[in-house]
Amino acid sequence: MIKFLLNQELREESDLSPNMTVLNYLRTRVGKNGTKEGCGSGDCGACTVVLGERVDEHIRYQTVNSCLTFVSTLHGKQLLTVEDLKAKDGSLHPVQQAMVDFHGSQCGFCTPGFIMSMFALSKNKPAATQPDIFEALAGNLCRCTGYRPIVDAAKTIAEQPQLVDQFSRYETDILAKLDKIETDTLVTLNGNDKVCYSPVSSDELAALLVEHPDAQLLAGGTDLALQVTQFYRELPKMIYVGNVRDMKQLTEDDEQLVIGAARSLSDSFEPLNRVFPDMGELLHRFASLQIRNQGTLGGNVANASPIGDAPPVLMALNARLVLRKGEVRRELPIGDYFLDYKKTAQQTSEFIEQIIVPKPKPNQHFKVYKLSKRLDDDISAVCGAFNLTITDGLITDARIAFGGMAAVPKRAAACEQALLNQPWNHATVKAAMKALTGDFEPLSDFRASKEYRSKTATNLLYKYFLEQQSLQLETRVTSYV
Repeated sequence: MIKFLLNQELREESDLSPNMTVLNYLRTRVGKNGTKEGCGSGDCGACTVVLGERVDEHIRYQTVNSCLTFVSTLHGKQLLTVEDLKAKDGSLHPVQQAMVDFHGSQCGFCTPGFIMSMFALSKNKPAATQPDIFEALAGNLCRCTGYRPIVDAAKTIAEQPQLVDQFSRYETDILAKLDKIETDTLVTLNGNDKVCYSPVSSDELAALLVEHPDAQLLAGGTDLALQVTQFYRELPKMIYVGNVRDMKQLTEDDEQLVIGAARSLSDSFEPLNRVFPDMGELLHRFASLQIRNQGTLGGNVANASPIGDAPPVLMALNARLVLRKGEVRRELPIGDYFLDYKKTAQQTSEFIEQIIVPKPKPNQHFKVYKLSKRLDDDISAVCGAFNLTITDGLITDARIAFGGMAAVPKRAAACEQALLNQPWNHATVKAAMKALTGDFEPLSDFRASKEYRSKTATNLLYKYFLEQQSLQLETRVTSYV
């Protein structure tokens, strides 16, 4: 049985398919039709809802795509939809009123999703800046191209003092209701001959996966849910890791970051951006905020997609994976994890428990570049990560990795060899660019041709070189400001 709050109403569900999405639950089980289905793949944001969870003494509200969120992940949370924003007397929430005042709704189909994104923004960043607004709304698409009035409405909310609404007034009561839901024990949801287990510790997870080696691991679900919503497949047995508390932790010392594999990308942003600013910039372009609020670094690695953004970055940073099976753990360099397309070195009943990322050393220069058809909420055609150690003008270490260039994320071995122990100058870079052309045989697909990928990969190395020259030259277009 799972228990959660639907607004302020306690819901208990025991006979429900774990494959049911929150979107379908809202529309078919509780009659809340304000949440719309657009793409069914987490790209348009029409189905955006907000989840609330206790963080210390307050509730943290985060947007998610309900079309990619399984109802089995709701235990212990508060679920809010656009219907819940209206006050008991029927008056509109300030966010809703702002959309009315600025004529932000045109055809209206996308409006509920925009409103929920703006609501979460008002809670998390009351004095939101224009970049904050753009980030919050990047995962919501307006097919009528009505962005200006929507952004104006968001700006008006941001200009107000601390927003007081029914959620802030009744926060203590909501926290008390959430606290009554037991979240320290294993939760199981059964229905329609399917089951989802929700362990609360990595020990419990390890034991479950040994007992059920055929189970699908569910983290953020932003990719796994597509099996249901896009391919109409069934997932008979899942193990949800989003409640495994020790796998959501991040620890840091002078040498490294140790990131729990179930920690969301949003929660990982601050330390990664502080230590590796270029990785922070990449994370801003990692899908949308709704996806980052659910998706995990561990899931992006385990998915083993050749166009995943995290793997080439982690390879360039010499990251290691902690893999666990039962009580046995092993460390594996992330480059050894990927064997072939969607094939990894992970054994049956084994899972990624942690990701260890070494901190930069002196004279280490790390940069990452993502090429996609649009700036926000898009998948890479090519993602290149460059990490050179340059001492007294000589390249003493080289780690260069790409996504989108092969069946797996892969380092550019010949390019690295052409750079090692060479002076950091124009001639060395030109030789390395030539060597790079032999490192990969990319494919052509709807994102890019093989010729484009080969040419841009070498150009990214040159771009990296130019950025190291301290030239007053703008080489990036990654901001609308």
